Amino acid sequence: MKFLRNIVDSVKPNFQKGGKLEKYWPLFDGMETFLFVPGHATSKGSHIRDGIDLKRTMITVVTALVPCLLFGMWNVGYQHYLAIGQEAGMIEMLVYGAIKVLPIVVVSYGVGLGVEFGFCIAKGHSIQEGFLVSGMLIPLIMPVEVPLWMVAVATIFAVVFGKEVFGGTGMNILNPALTARAFLFFAYPTKMSGNSVWVATDGMATVDGFSGATALGNAVEQGVAGVPSFMDAFIGFIPGSIGETSVIACLLGALILLGSGIGSWRIMLSMLVGGYVMGLIFNMWGANEYMAIPAHHQLVLGGFMFGLVFMATDPVSAAQTDLGKIIYGFLCGFLGIMIRVFNPAYPEGIMMAILFMNVMAPTIDHYVVEGNIKKRLKRIKVTA
Repeated sequence: MKFLRNIVDSVKPNFQKGGKLEKYWPLFDGMETFLFVPGHATSKGSHIRDGIDLKRTMITVVTALVPCLLFGMWNVGYQHYLAIGQEAGMIEMLVYGAIKVLPIVVVSYGVGLGVEFGFCIAKGHSIQEGFLVSGMLIPLIMPVEVPLWMVAVATIFAVVFGKEVFGGTGMNILNPALTARAFLFFAYPTKMSGNSVWVATDGMATVDGFSGATALGNAVEQGVAGVPSFMDAFIGFIPGSIGETSVIACLLGALILLGSGIGSWRIMLSMLVGGYVMGLIFNMWGANEYMAIPAHHQLVLGGFMFGLVFMATDPVSAAQTDLGKIIYGFLCGFLGIMIRVFNPAYPEGIMMAILFMNVMAPTIDHYVVEGNIKKRLKRIKVTA
């Protein structure tokens, strides 16, 4: 590390004020602070010392996403060999999945960080670390057959219109990764839905009876009969977005986020309750076969658990007050299952529910704060 430190120190004067590469200081500063502990500190105003900063927070979230990434790569290989009717070992499946998934990850990070660096250089401020998480989330919520150029376009849209127009990291109203997913869904619906985008077949003939449809796609057409078993959905042996199929992988990520204090248990628990309550209501209603799917089964299908752990808990776009988090999470789950069932043409409603609640989060917090103020004013009057 000392050798690397010497190299960084030798080129640093070129990027500092007065150097020939002065305008690229944000780019150099981002690289240096990623490799080493920042050498600058707060010099005025009250502040606290803590063992965690924004970079450590983002790296922790990325670490929590690793189980979903690894299982997603394996499942891509598993679904591929299942579709063409060939047997393969775990390593073969993982290697095939890595070949398909890693280019999407590289494009997401490469394009997204490129746009981030461009904005930093243009505005003259330090690099912001928010895209460390978004760059991993975007590939994990994509189907494996999405073209790379679409990933690039969606990433640019997410960074520019989902974050930078609001002022950058910490100022965005919408979750950037879900913004990218929504952009692709409405701009290129044929590449984000249907039966041909979830399983990579490389043009090879599939076995008889193989459709490649997701569990929710089958549920719309066949009801309970088309839904995979609870255990298959829980483990993740089903087609779907790269990182969303395995509930176990999502729960491992939840343990990391909750253990580190980064994820909100209030949002996670309330969203789980909200989804379950909506599922029970549909079970009692029973107007069609889709509504007959057991409430607990609804929670392990589609991107519900992934959205619960990694999307709804985004500390920037979610509610901030304790009571607000409970209301926000409950409505994310409640509306997610409602949209999923009420709109058969769009069987996955978690994305739209979370984006809608992102917009409503400031309003929820406003009324929670106003309610607290009124309670305190009443106490003062009673005391007086």
